[in-house]
Formats: sequence, C-alpha cells, structure tokens
Amino acid sequence: MNPYSTTSPPPRPWWKTTPALLGLLALVALIGALSIGLGLLVMIAAMVAVWVLPAWRWYARLGATVGAFFLLLISAGVSGQLDNSGTGKSEAREQDAKPADVANAGGTPSPDASNTPEVADYTGKPLDEAEKRARAAGLTPGRHDAADEDRAIIMRSGWTVCFQKADTTAKSIDFAAVKTGEPCPEKDGGPLPWPAMPDLVGDTYTTAVEELAQAGIGLDRVTLDDVYLDIDAPTAEEAAEEGDEWRVCFQTPDEDTKVTSSTTVRLDLGKWTDADLVQDCPSAKDTTYKIPADDPDYNDNDSDDNSTTGVGGSADDNSSSSGGSTGGSGSAGVVHPGSYCSPPGATGVTKKGTPMVCGPGSDGRDRWHS
Repeated sequence: MNPYSTTSPPPRPWWKTTPALLGLLALVALIGALSIGLGLLVMIAAMVAVWVLPAWRWYARLGATVGAFFLLLISAGVSGQLDNSGTGKSEAREQDAKPADVANAGGTPSPDASNTPEVADYTGKPLDEAEKRARAAGLTPGRHDAADEDRAIIMRSGWTVCFQKADTTAKSIDFAAVKTGEPCPEKDGGPLPWPAMPDLVGDTYTTAVEELAQAGIGLDRVTLDDVYLDIDAPTAEEAAEEGDEWRVCFQTPDEDTKVTSSTTVRLDLGKWTDADLVQDCPSAKDTTYKIPADDPDYNDNDSDDNSTTGVGGSADDNSSSSGGSTGGSGSAGVVHPGSYCSPPGATGVTKKGTPMVCGPGSDGRDRWHS
C-alpha cells in the first residue's frame, strides 16, 4: 500500500466484523439452552470463525474461546440440559397421568379423582438424581442444607435428600439434603446427630467393637496401633482373632467427643495374657517394652545385678543353694524372670513362688523362664 495514497481501504465484509462475531458467540448461549448438542456444534463453528476471520490479537481470541465455552455450560445448566432431564420425561409423565386415565377409562369422571399428580418419595436418593426425576415429573426443584449450618450446595452428586416439600399447585418441590455420609437431622434445619465417642480405655478389643457398634461408629472409621516399642500394630483381623487379649490403652478422640465425617478414630492396643510379665498399660505410648528382656537398659541392669547376687537372686539365697550358679544344676533360690542365668538346667522360683528354669531365651542366651 502506498503510504501517501489518500484512497481509503475497502470496507471489510460484515461477516468479518467484530459485531458479527460477538453475535455468533451470543448465539452459542441461545442454542445451548435449547440443545447442548446443537450448541456444541455452533460453538465449534464460532471458534473457527474467531481464530480465522477477525484481525484480533491472540489473547482476545483466547478470551472469546473460553467465554464461548462457559456460555454453553451456563445456558445448558440453567435449562437443565446437563441433568439429562429429557431422558425418561415421557415415562414419568405417563406414570403421573395413570390415575386420571384409569378413572376416565369408562367415559365418566370418578368423583374421587384428583387432578393433582402424586409426588414420588425422593428421600434417601442422591440430590442430583432426585432433581432429575423431579424435572422429568414436571416439577421445578429447589434445594437447601437440611442441617442448621446453612451450607451452600455446589456438587449435588455429593448430597443426599433427607426431606422434601412439594407444591403441586406451583409444580415445584424443595429438597433438604446433607452431604453423603452424614446422618439426617431429626427435622429440617436441626443439628446433625453425630455419634459420641464411648469410653473404651481398659476394655478388651471385643468389648470395644461392640460399644462402637452401639454408638453408630463403623470399624471402617477405626485405625489400630500398638503401645509397645517391640510389638507391631495388629490388623483388624488379627485383633479380632485374639480380641480378649488385646486391650485398649488409649483412644482418640476422648469420651463424649462428636465423631463427624472428618474425625479420625484411633485405638492404641496392648496385649497380654496371664503368662506375660507386663500386664498393664504404660503411662504413655511407645515408652514400654512388652518383653522386658528386649529393653537394652533392662539387660544392663540385670548384668550388674547378676555380678553381685549370682543368678537373679540374693547372695544369701545363692549361698544356701546346692550348686547355685557356679556348677551343676541345682536350685538358685529366688530369681527374676527374663534375667541372665547359669548353668543351663538350674532351677529357681520367683517371689510369687512360680517355678523357673534356666534355658535359652529368644536371643539365644540363657535366661530364667517358666
């Protein structure tokens, strides 16, 4: 083009102008409200036109593309296209019309027939499904939080209907829902009846499971852990097999705490039988060995004690024993279970009078055991 020419360039065709393109984008929303499939085709045509025809900058074209997509979604959502409300609509209307058709089958109207359609019961169903069926029945659905928290309902598939109130005159129905997994309140707008955590400390695992079930707390919500430094946490199956030997030492949350959908329930278990040396819960978690011989400090103390008192007992006891710890297999008097001993085969008794014998322990070294 000659820069000194005074001749103006020819006008652009109207279908390449900005107003024409904006009108095409608006047409996407209009057609999308009627049919999401047809609206999608119009949107694709609009996108091709936006990127080919006008002399827009790249960010303007990108903005127009994103805007057209959201226009299609909004228009389809407002008109109910995203809920597939057209599917089964004729079937629902036929079911609602059946009472009137049957009443008029003989050609004479029934005196008890009502023109008001019977509204189905949608309680217990996912909110999105309930709204879809209500639209198919010719009702306009509304929704609100059934709890007293007045929460906004955004993802309807994650909510469950607790109550419904229909107005057949206005052809509308209002759903009161809670988040899926939450218990329904006793009445619309009431507090959620979350279960309270029972006091389980000191109970066997078998008893704890029964109390949790009575409180309405499922085992799928419960995590198990151990309280000892040398014992691994049991699985739920392992704890159930020996439910009378595992006992609850600590629990989370505390007694009477509301167990909501986000609450972590944990039981810290200890295990013992009448033959175990430790039969009490520790004062704190991960501070105690179930087998005292596994405690390094315990072994050191026993070694010091044995160097001065012989085989786990007192000097007087060993001096009066036949053979003691210096030779032969005799009686060592009063001994401490789990401590080092010699010679193998020697016998002794605990302070409670339980017979003990000197033999290889779990670590391969000779220790006193029953």
